[in-house]
Amino acid sequence: MERFVVVTDSTSNLAPELSESHGIPVIPLNVHWGDETYLDGETLTTETFYRWLETRKAMPKTSQPSAGAFIDFFEQIAETHDTETILGIFISAEMSGTLASAIQAKAQLPNLTIELIDSRSVSMGLGLQVLVAARAAEAGKSLEETKARVRQCYEAMDVVFAVDTLEFLHRGGRIGGAARLLGSALNLKPVLTIESGQVEPLEKVRSRRRSLRRMLQIAEERLDGRRPTELAIMEAQAGDDVDWVRDRIVNRLRPERMYTRVLTPVVGTHGGPGTLGIAFHTLT
Repeated sequence: MERFVVVTDSTSNLAPELSESHGIPVIPLNVHWGDETYLDGETLTTETFYRWLETRKAMPKTSQPSAGAFIDFFEQIAETHDTETILGIFISAEMSGTLASAIQAKAQLPNLTIELIDSRSVSMGLGLQVLVAARAAEAGKSLEETKARVRQCYEAMDVVFAVDTLEFLHRGGRIGGAARLLGSALNLKPVLTIESGQVEPLEKVRSRRRSLRRMLQIAEERLDGRRPTELAIMEAQAGDDVDWVRDRIVNRLRPERMYTRVLTPVVGTHGGPGTLGIAFHTLT
């Protein structure tokens, strides 16, 4: 059985030590700020990004890697890992042109076997799918078995999150079905999810803390007594709310494995400061 390599993009929000330990190459998306272009998480760190977001008047924009960048990425992986087979799992095509660029690159690399999966998610909703794939590959599963495992993970995945404002999602064009919440009273805080690859509204509640409490209640309802196999907390300048949520997750949901990740600059551009969410699945 030929060895294959699992790859993803920077919006997966995987910690560098986690992607390195599982041998997962990551292609960065782009952040454009004024006349400068930065690589998500590489030439623009989360610390610098959120500091600039507070102090700079101009707002950043984002873009997917070019087809040319993907060609270089795939060729380098094939050479470095001595393989002709690559499995790529990327941010939802509803949110980014990243997958489209990968498809264009694949067409120009006929000597490589490149399988591409639309995660229909983002941040750790994507990252957890990538980890499932990497573990399957490490366990000696075939490419088809690994793809099936990723589909099972997607079907078992839930993403629920709260934002302080819909402004960033709206401005970045990633607001999806949550657009119908625009114009709500300023003190109403939306609780959102990702369905069919795009942001969808669940509820709007009064006050920040109530939105976080409702987020956890929704997670409990969806788990229906089950224990999450993996759960990730995703946040952007959420302050003490992160510890408040983490404590309740540990005590009430009791995930087998848990991660806490700050949203990368690309994802943070669209979520905005104050975003706090969870991604989890029960796939064993």
